[in-house]
Amino acid sequence: MKKILILGVAPVQAEAIEKLNEMGYETYAIAMKKDGPGADAAQHFEEINIIDEQVVSQYIKDNQIDAVYSVGSDLAMPVANKLSETLDLPHFVSYETAYACNHKDEMRQRTKGIAGSVPFEITQEADFQTEIDFPVFVKPTDGQGQRGISLVETKEALPEAIRKAIENSREGSAIIERYIDGYEISVNGYVVDGKLQFTLVSMRETWPQHPGLIHKHVIDPEANFPMSSIEAAIQAHLETLQIDNGPVYAQVKVMDDEAFIIEITPRFDGCHMHKLIQYYNEDDLLDKTFKHLLENQKPSFSKEGKVNPIVLEFMCETPNQTIDYDQFETPEGTLESYRYYHQGDMIRPVNGVYDKVGFYIYPLKKEGN
Repeated sequence: MKKILILGVAPVQAEAIEKLNEMGYETYAIAMKKDGPGADAAQHFEEINIIDEQVVSQYIKDNQIDAVYSVGSDLAMPVANKLSETLDLPHFVSYETAYACNHKDEMRQRTKGIAGSVPFEITQEADFQTEIDFPVFVKPTDGQGQRGISLVETKEALPEAIRKAIENSREGSAIIERYIDGYEISVNGYVVDGKLQFTLVSMRETWPQHPGLIHKHVIDPEANFPMSSIEAAIQAHLETLQIDNGPVYAQVKVMDDEAFIIEITPRFDGCHMHKLIQYYNEDDLLDKTFKHLLENQKPSFSKEGKVNPIVLEFMCETPNQTIDYDQFETPEGTLESYRYYHQGDMIRPVNGVYDKVGFYIYPLKKEGN
C-alpha cells in the first residue's frame, strides 16, 4: 500500500485525504497545529510546520512516504514539489514553476506580454507612484487567500494600500496591477502532456462590499463565454510557466470578450470546485488526479452528456469573533453543506476581512423554473 503525505489539514486538504482513504492509500498529514478536519481524516498526523523543509524531508524518509502533495494551498505547492524533486517522488510540475505561481511578481515577469497578461509594477516603497491608470489592484507579491489586497481608485489612497500589501507579504513587496473592468470567472482545467484536456468555466460572484472576495461559484452551461480567448490565454501561460501535467486553476477577468489572467496555479483551487464539477458532469477530478500522479494513469474527461447547472455559495463572516451558524439560511434544494467550525468557535482570520466559515451546494434556478 502506497503512503501519501498531504501538506495541510484545512477542509480542502481533508477532502483530498478522504479521497485517498477511499482509494485505498495509507494517508499521512502534517500541519503546524491540529486545527483542521484533515488531522482526523488522515490515518497518521504530526504537528510539523509544512514550510520547514528539512523536518518535512526527514519525516518523509522516516515514514517511507511514496508521494507528497497538497490541494488548495499555494504555500504548500513549492514545498511539495521541491521535496518531490529532491527525493525523486512523483510530481506534476517543477519547484521552479510552483514557486513562480506562488509569487505574483515572478509570474507576471515571466508572462509579460503574452496572451492574457496584465500590466503591473513591483514596489517595496509605500510612497511609490504608479504609472498605471487608476483604478488599480494592490496585492502582496507572495500572498494568498485575498490577504492584503486593495482596490485603489485614487492617488491619495495608494500609499496605505501598498503598506497593507507589504505587511501581508513575507518578502515585503507589493504588486500594482491594472484593474480590468470586466466580469470575473474561474477556470478549472486539467493538463496532460502540455495541453489542456479539460476546461470548465464558472462565474465568480464576489461580495459587493469586499471587492475580490468570493461569495458564489456558478456553473451554468447556458452562459456565453469567449472560450477561444480564455483557452488561448491559459494555454499561453501553461507553456510559459511550464505547467505540463495535472490540475490547473485560474482566476480570470473578461473585458470586451478578451480574457486576462489574474492568477494561475498548478493545483486545485481552495473553493471545493472539484465537488461542484462532480455534481455538474460527474467528472471526479480528485480521483483522476491521484491516479495520474500515483499510478501514471492519464485521465479522460466527459465530453458530452447530461449536465446539472449548480451553485456553490459560501457562508462568510468577520473573523476574530465566535461563529453563529443560526444566522445563515439554507438555500432551497441544498445538496450538500459544510461548516468549517463548530457552533460558537472563534473564527480564525484568513483574509482578515470577511472569511469563509462554510458553504452550500445547490441547483441553479433559472427564472420561470
